[in-house]
Amino acid sequence: MKEFAKILRYAKPYTKNIVFAFLCLALTSVITLILPLIVRNVINAVVVQNNAQALNSLTFDLVVLIAFQMVFGVTTNYILGFVGNRITADFRMDFFGHIQRLSLSFFHGRRVGEILSRMGNDITVIQKALISIPVAVLRQTITLLGGLAIILYLNWKLTGLILLILPPLMLFARVFGKRLKDLSEQVQDRLAKAAVVLEEMVSSIKVVKSYTREPHEQKRFESGIEDAFDAEVKKVKISAAFGPFILFLTFLVSTALVWYGGRQVMTGTTTPGELAAFFLYAIIIAGPIGTFVRLYTQVQEALGAIRRVNEIMNLEPQVTTPDNAVALEQVEGRIEFDHVTFGYAPERPVVHDIHFDIAPGERVALVGPSGAGKSTLIQLLHRFFDVDAGMVRIDGHDLRELDLTAFLKQMALVPQETLLFGGTVRDNILYGKLDATEDELKRAAQSANAEDFIRNLENGYGTIVGEKGVKLSGGERQRIAIARAMLKDPRILVLDEATSSLDNQSESLIQDALEKLMKGRTTFIIAHRLSTVHTADKIVVLEKGRVVEIGTHPELMAKEGLYHHLYSLRLFDDAPLTLEEEA
Repeated sequence: MKEFAKILRYAKPYTKNIVFAFLCLALTSVITLILPLIVRNVINAVVVQNNAQALNSLTFDLVVLIAFQMVFGVTTNYILGFVGNRITADFRMDFFGHIQRLSLSFFHGRRVGEILSRMGNDITVIQKALISIPVAVLRQTITLLGGLAIILYLNWKLTGLILLILPPLMLFARVFGKRLKDLSEQVQDRLAKAAVVLEEMVSSIKVVKSYTREPHEQKRFESGIEDAFDAEVKKVKISAAFGPFILFLTFLVSTALVWYGGRQVMTGTTTPGELAAFFLYAIIIAGPIGTFVRLYTQVQEALGAIRRVNEIMNLEPQVTTPDNAVALEQVEGRIEFDHVTFGYAPERPVVHDIHFDIAPGERVALVGPSGAGKSTLIQLLHRFFDVDAGMVRIDGHDLRELDLTAFLKQMALVPQETLLFGGTVRDNILYGKLDATEDELKRAAQSANAEDFIRNLENGYGTIVGEKGVKLSGGERQRIAIARAMLKDPRILVLDEATSSLDNQSESLIQDALEKLMKGRTTFIIAHRLSTVHTADKIVVLEKGRVVEIGTHPELMAKEGLYHHLYSLRLFDDAPLTLEEEA
């Protein structure tokens, strides 16, 4: 039960609420045990004593006890329901926070649908277990032990008949419980695979429709759902046997009780009221026995879900900030790649022995064919990954020694494919500085040449941009991304060719905005087309993960090396090509 213990620690802040709820729960269970004794007295008062006054008094007692049971029951259900959902909410938030703290390598090895499945399906299974299992265990334990004690006192011989049901039920639970756990894990795993297909289809819907692959995606999704259905059916076959089997044993024992108890009433050994009370207790006790069997299977299912969730919760970030980290209050912007080697798989380096430095305020362009390592260097600069060899230095400090959060607050990224959040224009710009004033917001938008088109939107800054900014054009999305970066006011700026694939008017507006943004900042430009790097203070040419040339545009053209070869293929100002096309 170590897995459950990790989850139950979330209940600690609500200990008082839980104790009070369990006290109310215990009282409802005790009342349940008292009711058959009153029923016994009622039957004896009517059948044996013919006492109307006793009948009236006992009936009133029954009504009072039932009313108290209802009040305690409502209180128990509300408190435990509230606490159970509160624990689940806290756990979901921690799960979300933990995922955000994991290094980028985690996301490279996971599909979004799988993570969503664990956040959704698995935690829902855990939630049900958190609410139902502790409640059922306490209630049924009190009912079972109390009921056994009472019927043992009433008639020890009849008690022996009831105890005959326990061994086969325990054996039944042990044999099938493990199988149910395995099948439950299979169901969750297969549902996760189906969720992956759904996520991929939604995120790539344009490609799906363009290639008319809807039938193919339908088959993929149906295959995943059918696999989950097959595992669920196997699980149902086993689960379906529990109810009828328990009912069979219960009726079998009840039949024996009626026969044996009836003979005792006929011989005067016991009264009709005692037989009725005993029969009620037998039914009450049969309930906990069956419930414990079902709880065993629920626990096994929950353990499977907890295992899957803890598999992620137990992961540690590969990139961490050291305890004695250096917090740079103001980054100057001096950057050095000191003989850096790195590979996403250690045995397959992507960049080899990269060495160059950048002075504060310099503009440096990274150029080279696709797969040369440009984006990898930017990821290393962000410290999304740690280098395998060498060192990345910021203002003379090893990047691994810095407070990463403080450093990243002084860096901004304007990507080639701008993906906005699904809120408003204002929300997306304020992402650069959440506490910015309205004036700061508008100045950033103006500097990014975004103010005019924003004013023309239906609700201005309050316009919903849609998922990933789908309601805006590519140029509009880029200008919002630039405004976001301006609001952050970084010392180090990374531009992943923010003007590619745009029309001439949008490109002109964005290029003007970028010039304002780059002023006075150390800037990396990942250049997919060479026409954008003329003004760079330094051009680093990469090929197959190695630096092959460094210099200004005139210097590199004079060398007539790789840069000259790529640049000379076309007149890019008239017909710009990407490096991938040029190569």
